[in-house]
Amino acid sequence: MKNLLAFLLLFSIVSCAQKKEPILGETDWQREQNADFKDASKSPLKAKDRKGFKTLDFFDVDSTYVVNATLKRTPGSEWFLMQTTTDRVSNERIFGYIIFELKGKTYELAVYQGQDLMKQEGFEDYLFLPFMDNTNGETTYAGGRYLDLRIPENDILTVDFNKAYNPYCAYDAKYSCPIVPRNNHLYVEVEAGVKDFKKTE
Repeated sequence: MKNLLAFLLLFSIVSCAQKKEPILGETDWQREQNADFKDASKSPLKAKDRKGFKTLDFFDVDSTYVVNATLKRTPGSEWFLMQTTTDRVSNERIFGYIIFELKGKTYELAVYQGQDLMKQEGFEDYLFLPFMDNTNGETTYAGGRYLDLRIPENDILTVDFNKAYNPYCAYDAKYSCPIVPRNNHLYVEVEAGVKDFKKTE
């Protein structure tokens, strides 16, 4: 009897392990994104979209879109109210500008620091990079994408566009998302990071 119970317990454990699907993704970052999107406590997806969710649609990882940028700081820059997709505004300032080369051309983008966020533990050195590029409305979300950066010790930082992600309002309009400033448009196709999301009808 004990052997039978042990067998049934082992069978049950093996069956559960087989039912649990592995988290998909080419990189650790992609797998982390997919894990969060599957998790009901973290996911921005509506229940109907999360039900059959397996993975976000990513571009293939491409080292071309990993660039070394020079940070031109703007100390003393004024705080302003950044508009969002709702009535909410976010108190931000331009921390500086990053200058980098991509596909043979030089680009400059503003990076932002949030007044409230910088006071939170773990976000003291956080920088926000919203940007648009020529894939928006085609293969990527029409409203642009975001990147998370950290203030470097010197004036050089690595920017990995393979980690570009959609604002949460790309998945559910109830979210309040900062609108990408017009000056942060890259006139090039950035075929890296997360693609547009196809919602369940």
